[in-house]
Amino acid sequence: MTVNITPLHDRVLVRRLEEKEPRRGESLFPIRRKKKPHEGEVMAIGAGKIEKGHRIPLDVKVGDRILFGKYTGNDINIDDQEYLILREEEILVKS
Repeated sequence: MTVNITPLHDRVLVRRLEEKEPRRGESLFPIRRKKKPHEGEVMAIGAGKIEKGHRIPLDVKVGDRILFGKYTGNDINIDDQEYLILREEEILVKS
């Protein structure tokens, strides 16, 4: 799915990935309640932050799967789809 939006500077547009129930033996701590997932896919990225007159490119790219904190970013809706905009520094892990 292509999104016609470009985040500014060091911001990233993320689509939350659906949380899966762990199968038997997959997890020692089963999920007991439904909550918003903290895993997502990068849909669009900004050009990078400017420091001391030089642009610093982002470490993530479109298509990367990421983990982010529970209380980070801002939820937005685009074409009836829910997305999250967050700063690159709020991303914990990428794969």
